[in-house]
Amino acid sequence: MVFNYSKLRGRIVEKYNTQGKFAEAVGLTDRSVSLKLNNGIGFSQDEIINWCELLNLKSCEIPAYFFDTKV
Repeated sequence: MVFNYSKLRGRIVEKYNTQGKFAEAVGLTDRSVSLKLNNGIGFSQDEIINWCELLNLKSCEIPAYFFDTKV
C-alpha cells in the first residue's frame, strides 16, 4: 500500500522549516526521512508516536498524516 504524506511534509516544513532540520530533531538522516516520506521504508509505531510528539500532532490526527492512501 502506498501512502500520501503531503500533509505530513507540510507539517514538517511548518514546524522545522526544512526536512533536514526535522531529520536532526528526530535522530535520523535526511535520506532516511526522505525514504519514509516517499514510501521507500515504513514507519514503526514508536516512530509515529515520536514524530507526532515533535510535530505537536494529536493521536486523533494520526490517520490523516500517516495513513492517507494514494489513489
